[in-house]
Amino acid sequence: MKSREPGPSGLVIVDKPAGMTSHDVVSRIRRLAGTRRVGHAGTLDPMATGVLVIGVERATRLLTYLVGADKAYAATMRLGIGTITDDAEGTPSSMPGQAPLGRAEVDLAAEFLRGQIQQVPSSVSAIKKDGKRAYTRVREGEDVQLEARPVTVSELSVLAVRPAEQDGTPVLDVDVHVVCSSGTYIRALARDLGAALGSAGHLTALRRTRVGPYLLDGAHTLPELEESFALLPIAEAARAAFTGRDLTQDEARKLAHGQRLEASELGPGPVAAYAPDGSLVALIADAGLTARPLVVLTG
Repeated sequence: MKSREPGPSGLVIVDKPAGMTSHDVVSRIRRLAGTRRVGHAGTLDPMATGVLVIGVERATRLLTYLVGADKAYAATMRLGIGTITDDAEGTPSSMPGQAPLGRAEVDLAAEFLRGQIQQVPSSVSAIKKDGKRAYTRVREGEDVQLEARPVTVSELSVLAVRPAEQDGTPVLDVDVHVVCSSGTYIRALARDLGAALGSAGHLTALRRTRVGPYLLDGAHTLPELEESFALLPIAEAARAAFTGRDLTQDEARKLAHGQRLEASELGPGPVAAYAPDGSLVALIADAGLTARPLVVLTG
């Protein structure tokens, strides 16, 4: 039986709709691309929308090096009510309420959430505790306490504040723009901002606007992809995300066979290495006087 020739390799930048899991989107892209060799570079909760980076065929090998890219979000936090999930999908766990405040007051309270911080993830995160997902333990009735971990919040801008009411409780809705490291939980920021004001908080809306160099402006909705499947070619996708190194034909041949090259002096890597015809050969990283292949992308 003749094996199927692999199709084009590249990234699909999806504008994920609300109500779908990241796995749901991967399944849809598998059907549209006609291959099971599809993966994503970092999940989005079902409630969230926005940029989801999907790799197809050989581009799935890039995903490991894209997962850690910084991310940007537009979010709305509701202060005055906490939930068991730290977002609007969970049932309220506390309802102390929040008196009206101005932007400057909320911005001042948010100061301790900026920079390099220790963040306690939401108890319903996908983090494993003793070999089991935290959210599974919570659903089974356990009181899960996760350890704080270091994250970086490069920017947390308070854009607007609006007094509101939920079930008779006065709340304050706060629109924010966040730029942060991979692994940062925006709903945990909402929880902690509420606590900083002596109240509670949860996330009511989340839209990811950027993953590394990939912007919402370049993302496609699933209906658009159904109409016309848009794939960012693997070489172009890598040029957007990594420093590039142009190879000679001999260097490209050696690298394609897993051999080391002279050091690139372009930093620790990953560095995208290109053959003379512009095709992506590998991601490499300097190791002393040589550059070693992190992943070979030919074939």
